Order: sequence, then structure tokens, then C-alpha cells
Amino acid sequence: MNGLDWAVLIGYFGVMVAIGLWSHKRVDSVSDFFTAGGKMPWWLSGISHHMSGYSAVMFTGFAGIAYQYGVTSFVTWSFPIAVGIAIGARLFAPRLNRLRSRLGVASPLEYLKDRYNLSTQQALAWSGVLLKIVDVGAKWAAIATLLSIYTGISITQGIFITGIITGIYCTVGGLWADALTEMGQFVIQFFAGIAMLVAVMVELDGIATLWTIWDDLPDGHGSPTAGPYTVTFFVAITFIKTFEYSGGMWNQAQRYMATGSAREATRSALLSAALWLFWPLVLFFPMWCAPLLVEAQKPDASDSYALMTEQLLPHGLLGLVIVGFFSHTMAMCSSDANAIAAVFTRDIAPAIAKQARTWSDKTGLVAARWSTVAFLLLSMAIATQVNSPTFQNIITVVVKWVAGLMGPIAIPFMLGMLPAFRRSGPTAALTSWAAGLFAFWVMNYPVDWALEDGTPLQYQISVPLAVSLVLYVLIGFVKPEDTPARVAVIERINADGDGAAAVPGPTGPVDDTVAGPSVKKRVRD
Repeated sequence: MNGLDWAVLIGYFGVMVAIGLWSHKRVDSVSDFFTAGGKMPWWLSGISHHMSGYSAVMFTGFAGIAYQYGVTSFVTWSFPIAVGIAIGARLFAPRLNRLRSRLGVASPLEYLKDRYNLSTQQALAWSGVLLKIVDVGAKWAAIATLLSIYTGISITQGIFITGIITGIYCTVGGLWADALTEMGQFVIQFFAGIAMLVAVMVELDGIATLWTIWDDLPDGHGSPTAGPYTVTFFVAITFIKTFEYSGGMWNQAQRYMATGSAREATRSALLSAALWLFWPLVLFFPMWCAPLLVEAQKPDASDSYALMTEQLLPHGLLGLVIVGFFSHTMAMCSSDANAIAAVFTRDIAPAIAKQARTWSDKTGLVAARWSTVAFLLLSMAIATQVNSPTFQNIITVVVKWVAGLMGPIAIPFMLGMLPAFRRSGPTAALTSWAAGLFAFWVMNYPVDWALEDGTPLQYQISVPLAVSLVLYVLIGFVKPEDTPARVAVIERINADGDGAAAVPGPTGPVDDTVAGPSVKKRVRD
């Protein structure tokens, strides 16, 4: 990097902070901070949903997969995400929006106290927070790794710089700042991605590279599945990503909650799905060409994309691509920080401190901002340890830990909104959660050590989710707990139409414009 590249990078950081300060004017309450007051346009929500779904791991861990295995990096990662979001556009997005508009909640997990009980809400909240600290730690480590390649600064220094900048704008401006910066980050990434695509084609065969490259790449690079990323893995990851990107990642749920209506939440999801289907192809193509242009120095080839940009791009454009790396990481980390702050402020704090149950809007905002800072600091501390023997490496944390643990946490939360699972109550939710976590431990430690070649990746990530799903459904039939109060919550989330905003909580008076007949009857009785 030279002075021009640094100018681009510092200018980007300045713009992000300025957006955060401008967004501060739009945040007057906890609802504004966590769900943008339900006033976010569907197109901004969709772009924000897309941008908050991936980070610099795309340019490190997944670039390494693309370097080693080729097309499978797209087929077994971004394509399943696109499919999962498209499924969730009708199944989950409108229901998540109604959590805010019908139940008056500001946190995705806030409804669980009435849908199940306090113990279930706390179990999912605490385990999800701990998982996200590790997940975001991996994202900080990924961007710091890239920064160290370009600038020579240490990984710890890189984590500190990116964390502080992100902390300023997302703490001050809340979800509005996240969404608006993600819009700007998407524009930056668009030009950076196009610049890299053009640079690679100029270096090879021009526009013809798009179809001539496949004869020159190593054998198997054009195969949809390769290495540990098998057909079984594809099926498993598609199922997992449907839950994860349709709201199981709480920051994604917030984007749907922030739109004005259930219909707009669906449109937001469809836009995000389309972006996931097409845009990663532009980003991945240079990575597929990388074996012909550079020789990776790291065993997992996670440095291949960075080496290629240094070789092909002039200064200025190199700075733009580096800014693109930052844009993805800061988008995901800031949105996760906001989601975790929502869960802590609205779900965890009221359960452990009586004072938190009566916080004013002003006090709630202060708590939200401080909990955001605390989450960022903890995840930054974890980032310094992400390459330790416990976590092994960045891609292990992202693929194995997050995918493997997401199912047990997401299933009670997501399926709890659907009428088909109304019989599944607290017993089903807690049992499926605990058994799923135990299955993750068994598959990744005792079983993994017992097998000569280790446990196949598809089983490491799919077995915990399968165990949780089966138990959640089975226990619901064996021990149904569909009380009138719980059914009322489900029916209010599922009532068609975008009628008037509902009352603050599921146990209060029911709004006749959105409640079904059975709910009204139970209230009268």
C-alpha cells in the first residue's frame, strides 16, 4: 500500500463514522435503535440483509476453498444461502415482521418468554450470545489477517483498528447506521468486485476468460462438489442456511422486523436472495482463476486473493478493494453487535436485574449502547485467539462452529412461529436445544478423535441440527404443551394482512384488526 491506498482507506473510515453520527439523529428510542422504528424501506432492508450476511472470510477462508476446489465454493456456500433465503421469504420473513408490529417487541427473542417460558428464552439467548462472540471474533481475525498482509501491522493492531471504527458508528446510530453504512459498503464492494474481475480477465484472455479458463485450471475445479464439500454437505448446509439466514442469525431477523409491513419483509428477503444468487459469482470468479496467477503461501490458501490483488491492481484500486474487504466485515460485525445488544437489553438484563424491567427509553438506549461496546470488546478479545488449537483456524470457526451450533439455537426460535409446531412447548424447546449442543460436542470431539480420518464435515454440521429438529417435533407429539396463551401468540404472528399495530404484549388486549376469531374468543372467555 502507498499513500493513495491509505487515503482511500482512511476516507472510507471517515465516511462510516459520519454516517453513524448522522443516524444518531434518527434514534430516539430503543425501538429505533434495534428495529429502526419499523420505518426502513424494503430495498434498504434487503441490501442490508445481504451485506450483513458475509465478511472478509469471503476473501480469506472461502478464497482458499475456491483456490483449492474451484466452483464448489459457490455451489456449497452462497447458492445454498440464496435458496434458504428464498424459502424463508414466505415462511419466516413476514412472521418475523409481525413480532414487532403485532407483539410490540424490539428483540427477536423477546417473544419466546410468552411462546415458551423464561427458561427457554434465557437458554437460547445466552448460548446464542456466546456463539456470536466467537463467530464475530473470527470475522475480526479475518480482516486483520488481510490488513497485516497489505500493511505489515500485527493482527492484534488490525483487530483494534477495525473494531474501534465499527464500534463508533454502530453504537451511536443503531440499526439505521448499520443499514445506511451497509448500503454504502455495497456500492463500494460493487466497484471493487468489478475492478478485480476486469483485472483478472485483462491478465488472462480478456472477456474470453469466462469460458476458456476451465481447460487451464486444475482438474476438478469445474465440479460442483469436491473434497469435503460433498453432495451430502450441500444438502445439509442448504437446510442449515435456511434457518440461519432466514432469522436464525438474529441480525438477519432484525432486517425483516425493521420494514414497515410483512409484505415489505418478504420483498426484502427476495431481493437479498437474488443478490446472493448473482453477486458472489462476480466475487468468486477471480478466486477460481487464482491458481493460474499466484502461488498461495499458506496451507489453506487463505492468502491467495490478497496476493492476487497486490499483483494485479494499481494503487488506488488496490485501496478500493481493501476497503471492500472492510465493508463486508464491518457490515456483519456491526449488525451482529446490534442484534446481541437487543437480546441482552431486552431479554437477558430484565431476567437478572429488576431495574432493567422498568428502564425508561433514555436509560434503555444507554444500556443498549454500552452492551454493544461490551460485545465488540469481547469478540475482539476472542479474535486474538481464533488460530489457537481450540478454534484451529478462521474457516473452522465459521463453517463448523457456526453451522453446527446454529441449528439447536435456531430451531425453537424459528419453528416456534409456525402453526404446525404449536404442540411443541418449553419441554420440546429446551430438550432439543440441549441435545443439539451435546450432539455437536460428540461429533466434533469424542467421535472425531475415534475415527482415523476424523468425522466428515457434513456430519459435524448436520447431526446437531437433525437431533434438535427430530426431538423438537417428537416431544411436541408425545408431550403437547399448546396452552391457549401460547396458541394466541402463534395466531397473532400468523394472521394475514398488515393491519393496525398490535398491543405491546401477547397477554394484553387483542387488536381485532389482526387477531383471528379463536384468539378473540379466548380473550372473551
